[in-house]
Amino acid sequence: MTMTAERDIAPAAWLKATARPWKRKVAVTTLLTVADVAPAIGFAGGLAMTVARFSDGLSAATPWLALAVVSLIARGFVSQAMLAMGATMARDVKADVRARLLADLFQRGRRSADRLAAPVEGVAALDGYYARFLPLRIAAGVSPLIIIAAAAMASPVTAGLLVFTLFPLIVGMALAGSAAAAESRRQFSALERLSGLFIDRIRALPAVLAFGAEARVTQEIADASRELETRSARVMRVAFLSSAVLEFFSALSVALVAVYCGFNLLGLLPFPVPEALTLAQAFFVLALAPEVYHPLRRLAAAYHDRQAAEAAVPSLVVEAAVPERQVDLPMTAPAVRFKEVRIAYGPGAPVIDRFTLDVRPGQIVALTGASGVGKSSLLHLLLGLAPLTGGQVEVGGAPLGEAGHFAGQIAWAGQNPVIIPGTLADNIRVADQSASLEQVSTAARAAGLDLSLDRVLDERGGGLSGGERRRLGMARAMLKRAPLMLLDEPTANLDSASETAMLDVIRKAARGRTTLIATHSTAVAAMADRVVRL
Repeated sequence: MTMTAERDIAPAAWLKATARPWKRKVAVTTLLTVADVAPAIGFAGGLAMTVARFSDGLSAATPWLALAVVSLIARGFVSQAMLAMGATMARDVKADVRARLLADLFQRGRRSADRLAAPVEGVAALDGYYARFLPLRIAAGVSPLIIIAAAAMASPVTAGLLVFTLFPLIVGMALAGSAAAAESRRQFSALERLSGLFIDRIRALPAVLAFGAEARVTQEIADASRELETRSARVMRVAFLSSAVLEFFSALSVALVAVYCGFNLLGLLPFPVPEALTLAQAFFVLALAPEVYHPLRRLAAAYHDRQAAEAAVPSLVVEAAVPERQVDLPMTAPAVRFKEVRIAYGPGAPVIDRFTLDVRPGQIVALTGASGVGKSSLLHLLLGLAPLTGGQVEVGGAPLGEAGHFAGQIAWAGQNPVIIPGTLADNIRVADQSASLEQVSTAARAAGLDLSLDRVLDERGGGLSGGERRRLGMARAMLKRAPLMLLDEPTANLDSASETAMLDVIRKAARGRTTLIATHSTAVAAMADRVVRL
């Protein structure tokens, strides 16, 4: 696959783009969040009229009391639906991001330690953003205005007071939010460093113990842990400051409304106003005043989720994969042509330069030469594991430059076959997941692997000898009926008897295929149709 760079995208833009496939769920969740205003207004109206009509008797107040109760119940259902929809959306987004990260880590080999924390801590940081902050962001701008408009119908002066206290609150939250964003980025960077350091030291644990470096490694991890603790404490301090700003202006607003309503009802205002409030109007605006700040209070509680998500974005962005055109090889043994091929892994001298070779269909070619001359690199080139930095390669007439690699259509046996936890049959079936047990058994017998297919292996292949590992690799190559077979040192470190037996296996596996073998063995070279010395 080819890649397109996306690492320069702004965190906020990346978060919005990631949510785009779920825009319908975002819209529904936002609508439910805004709809929370309706029962809030209904409760305030019901409470105000209950108090105002209570003097007329219980029967006059009961309908309004019922309205208040029903509004409370409706509000509970709306809030529950909003939380459920937000959680579902967050789950879907996280699953999609985690899948892309795992593809980037394992399929493309990007396994640096600092990236390993992303599928766990990084993806987890997205939960609050999509479940809470994203729907609350719009609601926090719309809901207070709706509530203030409802309050203005009862008392325009009270609505003015609410607007007056709203703008300083927004400025204070913006300043606190900027500080929280910077601290959240530093906190997540510290978390990534700690995770990467811990993984690296676990990998190097045998060397750490061998060289007696336990104390130094322990100190390194302790220092990184203290740094994360310090960063986390700073984030919490900023979060508390943001909450304090919100509570101050909320309390100030409610206090101003309460004082105004009280003095208006008593007729003791020291200045003229264009309205005279009734008891019902006063109770209505008093009940609505805290509701103006309820959406903002919820947004402030979720604002840290936004900062945590934006801080995690740099570790979550992967290079978008652009699918390449699939080039299918014929099922018959193909011709392989190398023309002026150059392989260079960096700015230094190339491993292979100006290499030319024509391999006939069905031919067995042994690539020999000293270690490091590029035998394995030529095989890796066809698998997409080495870069083609010059020249041309064709397999069955298909250019390697268009296909990228032919790994899916090649039977391959490397020097150290990868062992997966599971049975021997599972390990052989890696080459063809659709193979039946009978086909797996046939391949094992053909490779001379006289072991029970039910034998359980760990990831280290415990209990398998070097020769049995080689035979496992050959069994995989024989199970996969690909037209091209690549073998990398198939008889290395085997004694003469085992090598002779392996030669018979190679001859069987090479029938009807074009075969390239990288080897130091004179016996393998002797059985080849052609020997090429690099």
